[in-house]
Order: sequence, then C-alpha cells, then structure tokens
Amino acid sequence: MEIGAKIKRLRQQSEMTQEELADRCELTKGYISQLENDLTSPSIATLIDILESLGTNLKVFFSDTASEKVIYSKDDFSVKEEGGAETTWLVSNARYLMEPVLTKIKPGSATHAETPHEGEEFGYVLSGQIIVKKGDKEYPCYQGGAFYFKSDGSHSIENRSEEIAEVLWITCIP
Repeated sequence: MEIGAKIKRLRQQSEMTQEELADRCELTKGYISQLENDLTSPSIATLIDILESLGTNLKVFFSDTASEKVIYSKDDFSVKEEGGAETTWLVSNARYLMEPVLTKIKPGSATHAETPHEGEEFGYVLSGQIIVKKGDKEYPCYQGGAFYFKSDGSHSIENRSEEIAEVLWITCIP
C-alpha cells in the first residue's frame, strides 16, 4: 500500500494544501511532501493525527476499498414516518457527503423544518407539486421541476395539493 499517495488523495479531496495539513498536525510542509512522495514513513501517532485532520481514522484508511458498497437495495433503506411525510434514506452511510432521500408527502402535510446548516440542498419533484419553504420565502415546484439552494436558512417542503407528492431530495454537506 502506498500510504503517501493515499494521504495525498485524501488531502486533495479535502481541498487542503500541504501547508494547511502540516499546520493542523504541527508538522512541516516539507515532511508532508516527503510523506506524500513515500520518501518517509510516519509513526503511528503521527499517522493518527494526520488522518484525524483529514476526517478519517486508521480503520477506514486501511480498509479494503474493494469492499466499498456500491449498490443499495430496499433492504438497505431506512424509513421514517413523521406527520404526513415519509422519508426513505436511500444510502444509509453517514460517511458520504451526499444524503439522498426519497420523500413522500401526503396532501396538506409538510416535512419538519430543517435548521440552517452548512451545505446545499437539491430536489427533484417526481410526482405532484410542492412548496419549497426557505426562511420566510415560499417557492412552488411542480412535477419534473427541481430546486437547489444553500442550507443557510431553515427549510422544508409542503404539499398543499390534493395528491401525494414524491421528491428525490439530496443534501450535500461540505
């Protein structure tokens, strides 16, 4: 295993410079460069510090990537009903940056209001019509339409129609 190359890939995915990573781990930029080029090997303690700064740990870092789950079936889904909305988590693994859910909203119902957080929201209306509520503004969205916004305000979706609305909703967290 090329530890350095994997660290470099994780650093770049985190959009972090060698200097930023070095600062977070109290190392030098030169050491990070040597490490990424496999010219030196870190101690276990140093590797743990580096991986924590990159948002991972030893177990994940050394896990076999061939066992990465790629296909998810209904048996993997997690469903929650709240009020008149049913939310199905299509990928139930919190380590990903995207959280895709399928939301079905009964007539006259709404999802609970999400509090502001970092990230972005995307949705595609599969059937019916909804009202996208962001902060104190409301936006109608119909079957075949999509919405996209930053998650910097409270947000929810509401169904004021007479039929069930179905929305594919994806939250992306940095």
